[in-house]
Amino acid sequence: MSWLPAPASAISLPDTTRAAIGSDSTLRAQCPGYTRVKVDQVLFVGNVKTKERILRAELDFREGDSLNVIGLGKRLEANRRRIYNLQLFHEVALQMVCRDGSITVLFGVQERWYTFPVPIFSLADRNFRSWANRPDRWRRVDYGIHLTRNNFRGRNEQLIANLQLGFNRKYEIFYEAPGYGRRRRLGLGLAASYYQSRALDYATVQDRLVNYRTDDGFALQRQYFLAGLRWRHTVQRLSAFDISYHHERVAPEITQLNPNYYLGNNRRDYLDFTFSTTLNQRNTFAYPLTGRFMQVVASQRVFLRTGSPGITTLYGTYARYLALGRGFYYSVGVQARARFAQRIAYPDNHAFGYEALVRGYDAYVVDGRYYGLARQGLSYRLLDLGRLRLNSIGNPKVNSIPLVFYLNTFTDAGYVVGRSAVAERFQNRLSNQLLASAGVGLHLVTYYDWVFTVEYALNGRGETGFFFRTSFPI
Repeated sequence: MSWLPAPASAISLPDTTRAAIGSDSTLRAQCPGYTRVKVDQVLFVGNVKTKERILRAELDFREGDSLNVIGLGKRLEANRRRIYNLQLFHEVALQMVCRDGSITVLFGVQERWYTFPVPIFSLADRNFRSWANRPDRWRRVDYGIHLTRNNFRGRNEQLIANLQLGFNRKYEIFYEAPGYGRRRRLGLGLAASYYQSRALDYATVQDRLVNYRTDDGFALQRQYFLAGLRWRHTVQRLSAFDISYHHERVAPEITQLNPNYYLGNNRRDYLDFTFSTTLNQRNTFAYPLTGRFMQVVASQRVFLRTGSPGITTLYGTYARYLALGRGFYYSVGVQARARFAQRIAYPDNHAFGYEALVRGYDAYVVDGRYYGLARQGLSYRLLDLGRLRLNSIGNPKVNSIPLVFYLNTFTDAGYVVGRSAVAERFQNRLSNQLLASAGVGLHLVTYYDWVFTVEYALNGRGETGFFFRTSFPI
């Protein structure tokens, strides 16, 4: 790497899309006769935008510390990996020099591009032909911009803004600061959103969503404000507490079509109190090959003015990733949710088909207060093209493209506990039964944490199909 000076001796570490191998044999060779070494200097190279204190906050050692030589290679690799998983850099390289029982540790980083403006343009009809046949078609267009600013002010803050005009309207801004202070432990989250939509899914019939659309007025108007605190030990360990206020209103026709949508009301106001804690020890966050992930979330919803009963929600997920050798990797994950309330409105009763999904059932939704989901997959590194250099582009933030392909086989199984009387009334058959699927997929891992997957799945109903996704599924 031309941006990182090469000392006489260095620890050569693999790219994070590959299996990491921890070894301290190089360290013992550099520091013969020493069982402990002193950290003399910790240096960073390449962080033009990123503040150095943001990187130092991820390390579990400082200048002046005395470290055991045995296991030091793995410890340094773990620190390098934490810096990489800040998702601020294309590459993070580590080099170490030992002299007279003292070590100098050098981290070299290649910064990414941090500003992403994405135009918004979509048609408000079911398909192009339906839109083109309407005389008012140019009124039925959504347009605007989605702007993401990562590493804002060089402090690993994130700023996201959405401005959407036209047929459906959206005005949103989100701000996330992982940590303030010398140790970067206490952070902040803020959000504000105002949304107006002329279309709304108001019921589930035969396990599919039923949509209502209007040209006059809006089917749904929603606004919310959020403020929260984050307690962050490292990028791998984070806890958060959020308080948010929500105001939602639907058109009178929605209440007529589904009186249970807001339990007989056409508007509601509520507060959400949410606590979450996350342990993320995966080798990479975008496409993990080794490590584990665990998250627990508890929330309490308190309704204002309507007198609706409160809702308590508990959610948990756990995933494990194993390297089997010879290019094979195994992953397994489970998640579960329980929602407790005397009565529950239709939009609060969603289960599968939203964030949670049994692959192969993409065309369906399943409603219920309780669900469990298990997934497993076996991946094989099919083709690693390394980094493609685009010599015609001089900017190092975009002229190097990693391309790694994985062949994947998977099985999913899930179960939703729903109310039998409601399911029977609307002919919904997928709740209260085991849903299972199996399939194969091709995964592409490339830069900026982009993951593209094409999967072919067979579900328990004997249906098959191809599905395109943009994230690692477990």
